[in-house]
Amino acid sequence: MPTPKPVAGQILAPMSFPKHGGGEITVGGPKENWTLFIVYRGKHCPRCKKYLNILNGMRDQWAGAGFDIAVVSADTAEKAAADMGEFRWGFDLGYGMTEAQMETLGLYVTEPLSGAETDRRFAEPGTFVIRPDGSMLLIAISNGPSARPELSELLDGMIFTKENDRPPRGTV
Repeated sequence: MPTPKPVAGQILAPMSFPKHGGGEITVGGPKENWTLFIVYRGKHCPRCKKYLNILNGMRDQWAGAGFDIAVVSADTAEKAAADMGEFRWGFDLGYGMTEAQMETLGLYVTEPLSGAETDRRFAEPGTFVIRPDGSMLLIAISNGPSARPELSELLDGMIFTKENDRPPRGTV
């Protein structure tokens, strides 16, 4: 049975994830800034690393446009630590996303092909832009690793959206 998909404009109830290095990442609910929330497949995915390396190179541009960045996967703490150790990303990295959280976000969930891939179900990519009031402006989910929003185009569009106070689209 397909997972119901979230609706643009809907308030995302706060959800928290353990954060590499300690503490938590919380997305949803009221915040001071806008949030770019990226769900990645996990340590096993080379396409995710490529995408997150691009994001890491753009983090100052996103921050300058008034966005906080949160990146999360279903990985374990050990796998998140290994990724941070290897890539030294400058954004907060969360781990331990549950299947219930995946369902809330409308993400596609995949069973690993083998133990060599990973040892648990994981979420396919998702990109969410959340307004300071906690409402979801943009929802981009994919059922595979090859389809994700191009980050410079997304940033340009979000700057335009903010400057012109554009509403969420696709709500009819």
